Amino acid sequence: MVTVLVMGASRGIGLEVVRAALGRGYGVRAFARHASAIALTHDRLEKCPGDALAPADVERALVGVDAVVQVLGIPNRDLFGPVDLFSRATAVLLPLMARHGVRRLVAVTGFGAGDSAAAVGPFQRLPFRMLFGRAYDDKTRQEERIIASGLDWTIWRPGVLMNGRASGRARILTAPSQWRNGIVSRADVAANMVSHLEDAAMLHQKPVIIRF
Repeated sequence: MVTVLVMGASRGIGLEVVRAALGRGYGVRAFARHASAIALTHDRLEKCPGDALAPADVERALVGVDAVVQVLGIPNRDLFGPVDLFSRATAVLLPLMARHGVRRLVAVTGFGAGDSAAAVGPFQRLPFRMLFGRAYDDKTRQEERIIASGLDWTIWRPGVLMNGRASGRARILTAPSQWRNGIVSRADVAANMVSHLEDAAMLHQKPVIIRF
């Protein structure tokens, strides 16, 4: 059985990844500060409390897993101050994955990070930068670290996130010429991430995912 470490598993896309991975028969180690409060029980689910910035916590969580799904987030109140969680947590994770021989990494950043920033429309660019600029600058640094890691990575870049069930109609845009913004449910993002977890065609890809 393939065991997946989900970092940021207590809410949002991370919690949806836990559900989707269990549904597809994976073993799941759910890592989060408040992992013990996750309102799910399953014989293939292990709840692992820890801090993504604490190397000892991350190393303990990596023992015996086959893949890592990294889904990090910050509260809205932190968007207007310095942001470095994404790059710092990734700097902790990557060398520990290498040490433990865990090669598969799936990470969530967002549309507007890295080279997808060039696809943000001119009318969206100013408000996007005002609201999310600091966070996305750090997501870009996160992506740069992942790309340089030598691991078997995929970086997923969702559009505007919504709640709701997986629709099965999300569009995966892999070519830069296709990249554009749109809405997508967290459940759709998670379902696609899990369904492509072992898909060799998605290695070293940076797909944008939207519903429409």
